[in-house]
Amino acid sequence: MGKSVDIAKKVLVKAKWTRYHFLQNKTANEVLQEVEKQKGKTKQSIIGQCDKYAKERFGSKIYAPWLYAYSAIAGEFRDGWIPDNYFGRYMVPMLQGDYGDVSFLKPLTRNLFQSNLFPDIGAYVNGIWLDSKLEVIPEAKVAEYLFRRSDKIVYKADNEPFQGLGVYFLKKSTFDMKKIKVAGNGVFQEYIQQHPFFEEIMPGSVATIRITTVIDLFGNVSVRSSILRVGRTAESHVLAKTEIRITSDLISGELSPVVYLPNFQTTDRHPDTSYMFSGKRLPFFDKCIDAVCSLHRLFPQSRCIGWDVIVDKNGDVKIMEWNGKGNGVKLAEAIQGPCFANLDWDKLHLREKEPNLCY
Repeated sequence: MGKSVDIAKKVLVKAKWTRYHFLQNKTANEVLQEVEKQKGKTKQSIIGQCDKYAKERFGSKIYAPWLYAYSAIAGEFRDGWIPDNYFGRYMVPMLQGDYGDVSFLKPLTRNLFQSNLFPDIGAYVNGIWLDSKLEVIPEAKVAEYLFRRSDKIVYKADNEPFQGLGVYFLKKSTFDMKKIKVAGNGVFQEYIQQHPFFEEIMPGSVATIRITTVIDLFGNVSVRSSILRVGRTAESHVLAKTEIRITSDLISGELSPVVYLPNFQTTDRHPDTSYMFSGKRLPFFDKCIDAVCSLHRLFPQSRCIGWDVIVDKNGDVKIMEWNGKGNGVKLAEAIQGPCFANLDWDKLHLREKEPNLCY
């Protein structure tokens, strides 16, 4: 009986990952096609490099399609790249795992980190209303508490993580607790007025800087990518399906002149405001880096974290969200990568044969 159960589990696991790779590679091929529409066909010599690299480094050509896409985006092949489906297959479960899921439970964040960098002011969880210290608020006093400092706040639901969905902008005059209950568990945050630098790029839509940090076996935290994410006209905040992205230098914060659209094609300016990024530097970037690195040291259980950072009108850093599991790295890896060089994370698949290996 036990042997039959083990066999059944192995079959299910294999089916799960087979489907995962199929969907991942479908997306990779779609990205490749979009990029090639603009840049032309990727050289066969590069395709051959990707095939060889995937088989020799990761043990299978199933990891080649994302390498094709990266190469098309970057205009070259780079040794050290981690394909996105390898990231999901090995890095997410082995380096983030169940601990990374904590980042999806937004009401826990401020208390977990004990930091005022998060603009969280309250929460709704499993039918009860909580203040920033997770003390229960009587329902009759919820509105008074939430809007005690401002007539406008933001609510982010737990069940719509990191796509820009499940975000609600609330006003005191129209606040309806029934709508929050329908949206489900989540966190209330202060409404942040962004720094004038970002307001000039796209007025009214709050831009975020996605900074990815990693922690090594010795506890050293380092920044591996930085991407400015900007919204579009008539949108109150950044949405994954429409955002534009601009990479920045990891030291100076200087922005690239190249703007990436959702389909990975490029332009030289914001498509709505015509703002050009060449020669511009992110304000208070050093403060952003210090903030996320200090926070990651407080939660080393997730080895790779994506932080969504805002600089407000006063030049103060605010962490709007953190993603400790499955944080997207596709564009970062293609443009700024290899992002995970010198960590040996390209050998994680060997753990299945030798579980006591550490990276």
